Amino acid sequence: MHKSADAVLTLENLVTEFRTDQGVTRAVDDVGFSVRRGRTLGIVGESGSGKSVTSLSIMRLIPQPPGRIVSGRVLFNSGREGESEVDLLKLSDAEMRRYRGNRLAMIFQEPMTSLNPVYRCGDQIAEALTLHRGLKRREAREQVIELLKEVDLPRPETIVDQYPHQLSGGQKQRVMIAMAICCSPDVLIADEPTTALDVTVQARILDLLAGLRERHGMGVIFITHDLGVVSDIADEVAVMYKGKVVEYGRVDQIFSDPRHAYTRGLLACRPPRTRRLKRLATVADFLKNPDGETPQVEAVLQSLEFKSGEAEARRSDLNSSTELLRVENLEVHFPIRTGLFNKENSVVKAVDGISFEVRRGETLGLVGESGCGKTTAGRAILRLIEPTGGNILFDGRNLADYSKDQMRELRRDVQIVFQDPYGSLNPRFKVGGAILEVLEAHDIKSSRAERQDFVDELLTRVGLTPDHGRHYPHEFSGGQRQRICIARALALNPRFLICDESVSALDVSVQAQVLNLLVNLREEFDLTYIFISHDLSVVRFISDRIAVMRAGKIVELNSAEEIYNNPREEYTRGLIEAIPGQKRAG
Repeated sequence: MHKSADAVLTLENLVTEFRTDQGVTRAVDDVGFSVRRGRTLGIVGESGSGKSVTSLSIMRLIPQPPGRIVSGRVLFNSGREGESEVDLLKLSDAEMRRYRGNRLAMIFQEPMTSLNPVYRCGDQIAEALTLHRGLKRREAREQVIELLKEVDLPRPETIVDQYPHQLSGGQKQRVMIAMAICCSPDVLIADEPTTALDVTVQARILDLLAGLRERHGMGVIFITHDLGVVSDIADEVAVMYKGKVVEYGRVDQIFSDPRHAYTRGLLACRPPRTRRLKRLATVADFLKNPDGETPQVEAVLQSLEFKSGEAEARRSDLNSSTELLRVENLEVHFPIRTGLFNKENSVVKAVDGISFEVRRGETLGLVGESGCGKTTAGRAILRLIEPTGGNILFDGRNLADYSKDQMRELRRDVQIVFQDPYGSLNPRFKVGGAILEVLEAHDIKSSRAERQDFVDELLTRVGLTPDHGRHYPHEFSGGQRQRICIARALALNPRFLICDESVSALDVSVQAQVLNLLVNLREEFDLTYIFISHDLSVVRFISDRIAVMRAGKIVELNSAEEIYNNPREEYTRGLIEAIPGQKRAG
């Protein structure tokens, strides 16, 4: 690998291994690249590709045991007068601590688990300033407030004294960024810093990082699974697959002429902007080609487009279909109580008089930023949250008048798939047992043997195997756990399914697989969906119509194509413009 003259960080032949009960796993296998000052290197790949382990190896944060850095060099060159190049892997632990958080900083993927919940946000940022810069408490506090201003946080004088749980996800991520840049590092590593954030919040974070890079002259490593995000922020790209860098070059080269099959798969699997597909491309479409040749992205996308008349036929079928769900003036209000006597002094109108209908076999997308009320609306329809007012008519029956016993019986027809599959599964139950429990609770099938056969069939239907039923949730990837949750939702043979942000935290390649699965199941089981998401590109792919929510109200409702191509509301246009990869949309 050619080493750039202005490289602030260079990796050469890095190898990192983990020893497990099944043997030794080489998570990083002979990886090399350079990070230039004032430039951004994007490292992209699916979960398990080795990109995060590479960053942890650079920072010397690999847990030992079971992990260890076997060989290679991590060369840091500040470019400052009087400072020579140093191999970070040869430093003692004490010497490395002087670099970590000072000359090299890292933004971790999940800010809530990276921030200490018992310390104020300001104190956590100030710790690095007192340790590495020797500032006194008052000086550090003043510097922290300036940093919070720099990362565009509102009311920095208030946030400096707040705890992490008092902030939104985007605000917590900005606190993490302020902590990372507080000592003006030469290298900033951002590990999936925008995963699961709203597309609008994500766009603001990307703009913020780009501005900070310019002002501080840092070299940035931006790690993500989404090539669309990389196209918006990176100068160079390293594509990782199974611990190796399989493609490396300028961002324009990677996007215009991807050489490796895996890179082409990653480029193709996100819903494209200018065409409507009946199925999304997956990485497997490129890696498992029987003739041994790697197909071009354009050829694969053309094969997945609706054929002439297919989209019109679906619209005609839905127009003639009967109504399954009608929501009339649905309201969900939460009182705010304060004072000694817990007196109600105001009300949060989370859902503020929304109305819509869903036809049999249709998918209605519900889209908007966090806090717009879309998840609350979905849960209120199922009476998981009690509505304040309005009517919910399912198959002509008003669910607002149903008793708890009647609602329990209705669960056979109406199910929900939640955002966090791990939190939805009992960690003490094997996944087969979790599905079996649903069948037993609703007295489905006449014997345990029949129920077990049905569990095996459901797991097979969602792309797993009967053997998977004998394992615990922690043994699966995020995409596999979401498939398990879908299988459990299908166990009662429902007619209506609410998918609440069910793909937002998944790799784009796994996301494509789950979305394709939902489309296939809709056709196979004649399902009707409400699909809730903050990502309009995903909602557009799977939905027939889209309702855009803002501040508890539906501000726009139309066909998916009309919403996407001719949005009436400025708010909707903002959601579309915030979709990553718009500069290279295709």
